[in-house]
Amino acid sequence: MRPIRRILVAVKDPSAQSLPAVTKAAQLAHAYGAALELFHGISTPLYVDAYAFGSTLPALERRIRQRCMRELELAADKLRRKGLEVTTAAEWDHPVFEAIVRRANRTKADLIVAERHLGHHVAPGMLQLTDWELLRTSPVPVLLIKSAGRYRHPVVLAAIDPAHAYGKPAELDEEILGTAKSVTRALHGAMHALHAYIPLPTGAFPDTTLTEETVDKIQAATTARARRGFSRALRKVKLRRERRHLVGRHPIDAIEQTAHKIHSSLVVMGAISRSGLRRLFIGNTAEALLDRLPCDILVVKSPHFATTVPRRSRGVRLAALSATPGF
Repeated sequence: MRPIRRILVAVKDPSAQSLPAVTKAAQLAHAYGAALELFHGISTPLYVDAYAFGSTLPALERRIRQRCMRELELAADKLRRKGLEVTTAAEWDHPVFEAIVRRANRTKADLIVAERHLGHHVAPGMLQLTDWELLRTSPVPVLLIKSAGRYRHPVVLAAIDPAHAYGKPAELDEEILGTAKSVTRALHGAMHALHAYIPLPTGAFPDTTLTEETVDKIQAATTARARRGFSRALRKVKLRRERRHLVGRHPIDAIEQTAHKIHSSLVVMGAISRSGLRRLFIGNTAEALLDRLPCDILVVKSPHFATTVPRRSRGVRLAALSATPGF
């Protein structure tokens, strides 16, 4: 994991009374000695007609941006009084997840902190939702905030996959463990690690070909292999036995179950970008857990991950009003 020197906070609503992402990002900035930037991507479309062009439209853009900047500055001033280095930025750009990724790349941010959008994420592989698109496309680690308040000696759960299922690169586990270890130290928390495996894939063999004894042998061999892989992955991480969780369940269920069991405040996991039908059928563990986990989620990528987000800003999103009926 690269050092955290600059944190980008994606502020969903600068006028909100409560800003959980800002609160926790400030805590991390203090712990790491990092600089903060409060950023708001203005993606609201401007509905215009023929009379709105000319000097009126640029003036409207300026007023909206200036209002956002004033609100961001109010939050920033409170943090500056606590000794933090804070800058602010508001830009017309869309969609929101692209605006955040572009800003993070341009400012060389080491971490993005964003507040989760409310609402249930139904069929994430088929919807254009800000949260999972940000997790999917950002090359920078993304901390998605789901709970309010500060971290207080948090339990940090690192979910790794030594078996490298679905083509996940081997170095991704190192990134997950390194990030979890770093955050745990910074926040004076307790680190746990999880490896979920499936003892016997459902439907892998016809019912008539396996005896109960054979099934037991296959499950025992699968468990032993998973345990060896888990131990190898944790060679460089000193964790007590009770903080190592080897769970024979589907990763989504295992992560949710373990996070509840240990009262985790933060789950660190990896994600890879997929497209097309393969992504739709396989899904993504991080996306599926957006709704199911009660705690915050920190998603990291392989060091070789390349984003598909264009570098160039899209600017203001314009939309035409419906035509006025003739007289």
